Amino acid sequence: MANSKRQLFQKRRMRVRSKLRKVNAGRPRLSVHRSSKNMSVQLIDDLNGVTLASASTLEKDLGFVGKNTLEAAAKIGATIAERAKKAGVTEAQFDRGGFLFHGRIKALADAAREGGLKI
Repeated sequence: MANSKRQLFQKRRMRVRSKLRKVNAGRPRLSVHRSSKNMSVQLIDDLNGVTLASASTLEKDLGFVGKNTLEAAAKIGATIAERAKKAGVTEAQFDRGGFLFHGRIKALADAAREGGLKI
């Protein structure tokens, strides 16, 4: 029997996460979640189990509430890079979850790199 879309997504997500654990070397993880309407990103320190910084389109001051576009993804990427600098983080591992690395996910990663975060 064929796997459902959700099962395939979970399989990709766990494959990406396990590879990150192998090569992490103590760096924080930049975890991305994308839905049809919003996008959020967190900078997570897995050693201590804390979130160091986060950004989302649900934040009213960013002006992208309910919008999940390339422009919103780029703005979120630039915002997380800025907040990571404030938290004292210069490099991180990019955790795309089960999402493919193109479109909005790629735009977010590129904007974070341009903002000074080494991914």
